This record gives sequence, C-alpha cells and structure tokens, in this order.
Amino acid sequence: MSRIMKIILFIIFFAVFFEAGLISSYTIVTSQAPDVGKLIGLQIEEVTSFLSFGSGSKIINTQGNMNITNYEQVASELTNKTSYDINVQSLTAQTTGTTKNAIFPVNITAIGYQNAISGSNTTGVVITANQTYSITASANASYDINDNLIVDVSTIKITSTSVLYGNASSTL
Repeated sequence: MSRIMKIILFIIFFAVFFEAGLISSYTIVTSQAPDVGKLIGLQIEEVTSFLSFGSGSKIINTQGNMNITNYEQVASELTNKTSYDINVQSLTAQTTGTTKNAIFPVNITAIGYQNAISGSNTTGVVITANQTYSITASANASYDINDNLIVDVSTIKITSTSVLYGNASSTL
C-alpha cells in the first residue's frame, strides 16, 4: 500500500470511530436513540460555518459593541417600556448576524435605575440606594448614509430585565 492510501484509511477509521463514540455517548447521556442524520448534519454545518470565516459564521463573525446614533430615542423608548431611568452611556447594540442586509437584528443592552421610594413617616433617617437593573432588548437596525447605526425604536422589544443592585436599607 502506498503512503497516501494509509493516510486516507487512517482518516476514514478515525472518523468512523469518532462518530461511533459520539453516537454512543449521546445515547448514554440522553437515554434516547440519537437521530444520526441530524448529529452528522450539525457537525458538518458547524465545521463549514467555522471554515467560512465571516460569511455568516456564528463562531467567527461575532461583532463587538456598536454605538447607537439615535441613543436618546432608544433610551426614551426603553424608559417608556420599563419605567426605569436609562443611563444613555451604557446603551450598546450587538449583533451576531450579518450586517450586509439593509435591516438587521440587534440586541440592545442598557443599565437602568429606579429610585427606591420610602413612604413611611418615621423619626429615623432611612438611607436607601437606587435599584439598578440590567435591561436587554431586541430591535431592528440599519446603517444610514454615513455608516451610523440607527435603531428602529418601533421594533424594540424588552427580552429581559434583571436586578443588579437591590434596595438594601439601613436606619440611622
């Protein structure tokens, strides 16, 4: 046998044993019979996505934070939807999809604040901190003529809010 034929056979045997191990481990972990076609298709899709280097790849084509040009309108809409005061310096947009289309989806993150209201009339001084929230929203965006990111505020949907800092209070 030639040397090239041995290398090809080694690669084939390696792939067969790898797939057999993957299928058996999937069966052990999930206690279900695997759909072999979907498993192999998923592997092929991820490898081709990894090798495409930026043309729609979910692994390589992750983009960083993009500055929002119409941040005041976005902050106002987020305030309307959440009733939190939005820190406009914390507004950022991220996308993992392609931005080659005229309109593309973005995820918006922001920090919001809500004043803690104490309604009791006591003789002590109550010190409370503002509650701080992390807000995540999704929307559609586009670039204008000067390549500035413009978020369509009518498409903003709140996906999650979480408390970063609660209202721990102490009395003096």
